[in-house]
Amino acid sequence: MGIPIPPLPGSSRINPSGHLEVAGCDVVSLTAEYGTPLFIYDEIEIRERCREYRRAFSKRTDDFDIVYASKAFSCIALCQLIGQEGLSLDVASGGELHTALRAWFPPENIYLHGNANTWEELVRAVRNEVGRVVIDSL
Repeated sequence: MGIPIPPLPGSSRINPSGHLEVAGCDVVSLTAEYGTPLFIYDEIEIRERCREYRRAFSKRTDDFDIVYASKAFSCIALCQLIGQEGLSLDVASGGELHTALRAWFPPENIYLHGNANTWEELVRAVRNEVGRVVIDSL
């Protein structure tokens, strides 16, 4: 009878070998090749979520900005994808700002937001013409 499997999100499924598959990629094969831990993201699924947000807001107004919180996961490829989908990017540290700039993310669509940014991080944001610096306390 086996253990019941809950519904899987997006392109995920259990393949005929009984392995989890994400976007057509067998997770067991991927871990054999790359080891663990391994982060697997479905690019098509992420793009569709971005587009769903844009569609939902645009039905109500044309004055909105959708901002991805890079603290959830930040790498060059994801920053590029977020930029291609027309979203803005929230960065909370010098490392996240560095990743965004290395990804050629449009600086005018970057929000530097953090309560412990160093003077150097603030200067780098200004020098790179980051769109918004969010100040939440002295």
